[in-house]
Amino acid sequence: MRTLFLTAVAATALLAAPMAQAGCLAGAALGGVAGHVAGHHGLLGAGAGCVAGHYHSKHVAQQKAQQQNYQQNGQQQNGQ
Repeated sequence: MRTLFLTAVAATALLAAPMAQAGCLAGAALGGVAGHVAGHHGLLGAGAGCVAGHYHSKHVAQQKAQQQNYQQNGQQQNGQ
């Protein structure tokens, strides 16, 4: 029953945040394997990996946006 609930929560999170799907899925895959190897806690590892992957992908997206904004502003100032 708990596994079904956690699966439903994970599926809802994936559908609610399409931008973070890649980070969550990659993190969940790595976390699931690591959790399974560490002590047969693959589901717990997958959940933690999803959270970490989501955070990482969001952080990378923010850095890219800041870099693009900086480059655009620099080109506008040089062109004027």
